[in-house]
Amino acid sequence: MITPQLTNDGRMVRLPLTDHAAPLLDELALAYAQDPDAVGRLLTAHAASVAALDYIACSEDAAEYERAVRAAAADGTREALLDECPSAPTLDPLLGPDDAVTLGTRLTRQAARIRNTSTKEPRQ
Repeated sequence: MITPQLTNDGRMVRLPLTDHAAPLLDELALAYAQDPDAVGRLLTAHAASVAALDYIACSEDAAEYERAVRAAAADGTREALLDECPSAPTLDPLLGPDDAVTLGTRLTRQAARIRNTSTKEPRQ
């Protein structure tokens, strides 16, 4: 279950997802150690796809279909890398109805706390 937390300054709600990403990074490192050439090629291809997508996204004269093609290429290389990591599905945790309601309630409670403290008038 994702547990929302207030940031240290108390001005925002943080959803700590690092615990979900850690196994993915571990598996990627293990996959690289087992076959550095293949995983290295995948990483290089993905880096090129991401750089091309970034470039076209910032280009003012690029056609929308070009953006879609670059986004699809980046999705493809990302999927290829995720195939090397069996824990990838844990990045998108699925919540049942009760857990979703609980998360929503916790988020609302944290957001209300922020709103209440930020709208209070400073004492003179």
